[in-house]
Amino acid sequence: MQGQLGLEGMPRELVRVTPARLQRWEDCPRRYRRTYLDRPAPARGSAWAHSTLGAVVHNVLRAYFGTPPDRRDPDDLPVLLRRYWKGDGFRDREQEAEYRSRAAGWLDGYARRPEASGEPLALERWVSAPTGGLIVEGRVDRIDDRGGQLVVVDYKTGRHVLSTEDARDSRALALYLMAARRTLRRPGSRVELHHLPTGRVVAWEHDEESLAEHRRYAERVAEELAAAASALADGADPDEHFPPRPGRGCSVCEFRRSCPEGRAAAPDLEPWDLLAP
Repeated sequence: MQGQLGLEGMPRELVRVTPARLQRWEDCPRRYRRTYLDRPAPARGSAWAHSTLGAVVHNVLRAYFGTPPDRRDPDDLPVLLRRYWKGDGFRDREQEAEYRSRAAGWLDGYARRPEASGEPLALERWVSAPTGGLIVEGRVDRIDDRGGQLVVVDYKTGRHVLSTEDARDSRALALYLMAARRTLRRPGSRVELHHLPTGRVVAWEHDEESLAEHRRYAERVAEELAAAASALADGADPDEHFPPRPGRGCSVCEFRRSCPEGRAAAPDLEPWDLLAP
């Protein structure tokens, strides 16, 4: 009798990843496992004020740019800010009011810039596309169409002052650009980081080689995490395949309470300590 056909030569299954998953694995494999694989998921820490602030600003901008340009008015931003505001993680009402006022100023200044007058092609758009050995997917803050070219825009509200290198080296932006071009079937090479606190916009024009470099790196990381997940499913030791990677980031890890290596590596922080001064 003819034997069963083997699997040799069969195409390898594509690994489905988001930039957030890749970054979490690079930051700390243990944190990756606890976020995406452990069930039931371990208890998480409390909210961080800087994360709350960033989420609020993103929600306001989504609603604002989702309004048709002829009905879009910066004077409506305070109403949107009140609608989406949350106080999670702030020290007290006084600090919350201070940063709410700051956010109002950031949004007003941003909305009155000339580039804010157009109509984005997509807002909070989920993009997904195969590229190399991956299926890259994720949610993009904003995608513009400028002269027939896609521009991927990411909003930032953190204390870090951005540089051109941040846009050039952002793996998330590069992968989003690749996925957006495939999903929307339009060309594009430009990625932008828009820093609301300073009004600064930093950009980078990718070429095919720079995108390929980001893709190759992402493929290597995806292979690592896929192999670790497969080993875990086969009963391997979790700490062997998902070791902790202690460092300064352990101060803000949501699983810090259950990670002795993380507590030893970085000091405790208050939920409001990472707000911009």
